[in-house]
Amino acid sequence: MEKRLIKKDALAGIAKKMAGDLLVWAPVKREDNVLFDTLGKTDEPFFAYLNSKNAPKNVFFPHTETLMKYTHTAKGMVFSSEVNKADQSVLFGVRPCDAHSFALLDKLFDQEKYQDGYYISKRQNNTVIALACVKPPYASCFCTSVDGEPVGSEGADILLTDIGGDYLVEFVTTKGEKLAPYFGDSKVDAAADAKKSEIAVKAKEAITSKIPAHEVKPILDKNFDNPFWNTIHGKCLACGTCTYLCPTCHCFDISDEVKGSDGIRLRSWDSCMFPLFTKETSGHNPRSSQKERWRQRTMHKFKYYVDMFNAIACVGCGRCVMSCPVNLDIRKVVEDISKL
Repeated sequence: MEKRLIKKDALAGIAKKMAGDLLVWAPVKREDNVLFDTLGKTDEPFFAYLNSKNAPKNVFFPHTETLMKYTHTAKGMVFSSEVNKADQSVLFGVRPCDAHSFALLDKLFDQEKYQDGYYISKRQNNTVIALACVKPPYASCFCTSVDGEPVGSEGADILLTDIGGDYLVEFVTTKGEKLAPYFGDSKVDAAADAKKSEIAVKAKEAITSKIPAHEVKPILDKNFDNPFWNTIHGKCLACGTCTYLCPTCHCFDISDEVKGSDGIRLRSWDSCMFPLFTKETSGHNPRSSQKERWRQRTMHKFKYYVDMFNAIACVGCGRCVMSCPVNLDIRKVVEDISKL
């Protein structure tokens, strides 16, 4: 694996230089929040952040995207799908938990039998640069319980690790290596590698929040109708905050908007926590209460995704824990399930 060293104060300049050549998504301050957005000429990337408010999955799976346009003509319908062409881009400075989420979304959107061309095109034309968590940002982080690491590179093409006065730059994939010229030619010595290994061990040990994420799957297999599901949903507001902030949630709706002879087909995020999500045309709703919806969310992350892809659909970022307005904590739900 090719490696480089760069000075810490050079990182923002590297991102801005890339933004002169490519479309670059990076963490920026927007009022009181840090969000991932395209880096404009007047924007300053903000790398001294704990974690972003939003998960950067919208780079590959946009909140709303146009799937195609169509026009009704005298000769019939004329369709166009060129509206969603993906440009070469860079996602600069994501945390390892979010990079891990891309690897999990790949399993769904890029299967052997089913491929989502819209997602795949964006993913293939993007290079992910991850920024290691040398100090875990929040007490709610539990990435090590769901196969993640604070200094992990899964889902990333380049990994940056703060080792003091420098960043250790590791080019994880051939796609990442193509960006090597932006990072200079300062070679890595054994001391830098040793420092990185020491930091990785300490960062992993600092993750104190643990959940029995792997242990609950056999319990969920046998407890679909357990009375336990009546105990967790009572205060849920069905606001969808947990799913909209989640790096791995991927429910969506497809709708058409037509004006005159012209129309567009849109894909927009949806949520299994919304009453309308499963409401059928007949008026019947197979998930008529938050009990069924909370069970679905839990089952999907810790049972169904494991059944399909042998992976838990959670990266332990803690966003849902921190932002739930009524303090429903997925960590406690999993812990309680482990005791059934």
